[in-house]
Amino acid sequence: MLKGAKIGNVQVDYMSAKGSSGGVAKMLLNNEFRLGPLRTNDTLRKDEWKEMDKTVVDIARRRLRVVNDLVSRGLSYNLVNGLGTTVLEYEDASDMEDAKISMDAAVKVRKDTLEFDINYLPLPIVHCAFSLNIRRLEASRKQGLPLDTHLAQIATAKIAEKIEEIFMVGAGTYTFGGGTLYGFTDFTHANTGNLTANWDDTSGDILTDVLAMKQASLDDRHYGPWGIYIPPNFETSLDEDYVAGYPKGMRQRVLEVGGIDFINTSDFLTADNVVMVELRPETVRAVIGLQPTIIEWEEQGGMVLNFLVMAIIVPQLRADQDNRCGIQLWI
Repeated sequence: MLKGAKIGNVQVDYMSAKGSSGGVAKMLLNNEFRLGPLRTNDTLRKDEWKEMDKTVVDIARRRLRVVNDLVSRGLSYNLVNGLGTTVLEYEDASDMEDAKISMDAAVKVRKDTLEFDINYLPLPIVHCAFSLNIRRLEASRKQGLPLDTHLAQIATAKIAEKIEEIFMVGAGTYTFGGGTLYGFTDFTHANTGNLTANWDDTSGDILTDVLAMKQASLDDRHYGPWGIYIPPNFETSLDEDYVAGYPKGMRQRVLEVGGIDFINTSDFLTADNVVMVELRPETVRAVIGLQPTIIEWEEQGGMVLNFLVMAIIVPQLRADQDNRCGIQLWI
């Protein structure tokens, strides 16, 4: 019997010991890939599960920076059964001829139809496991100590970092089901350009580069708004004065450019690379099949508890059939 609890905006389900039996694969298949049967109250108590879940949710909220940028702007697509879906199938369409002007619209109708191409997006699971010795668990209970969630923190941080890496640089041309998992910098249709100089070099003209990236996006019929991602070595350059004696810093001046929504730093963006992304669903969405979630199973007669933190969150990057794209990569 499932029992619900809510942590923030995340709904967490628990299943009583009576309903939890069989191997992991068997329980998933018998329960339509719902995770409740793998989140038992047999060993961990309800409050201990809450501590685990709170840790996973808190770490994910802080570390999934790019994903949060997109989700907060409505640029996400939530799958109903992400664990039971391995590939997302979607279409892109060709353009039609331009509209005409006349008084009566009495023109010969051209049989102009849209052409659709089918595309496929792999939906892999990003995961990290850890274990907990049952004797240590009981010792902490006897001493009245809260459950130590340090390992859950590390595991969640690891999957969050891997997801961020996928969004920025892809998954090393990971392919499955006829699709490839691309990131901003390895997307084959991204527009590329050259910076005036590295932004941590005094000869670099940051504002000129931003305006050039914006124009390149406009030329490809992508009209913003945009977000800019920079590597860590460019971060402090944006905190310098725009020009000597000018009452604004470089970061503030760039954010005054029309349509620029934010400038964020990514640990996984290659040094000296800058990415500008149009924040529109025809350019990018975060496909979410499974929010960061923790499950449990036993081994060695129940003396060791295994835990797995896992998530299905991947970038869906798009270009039209003329290869026009709202992603700019400048080096």
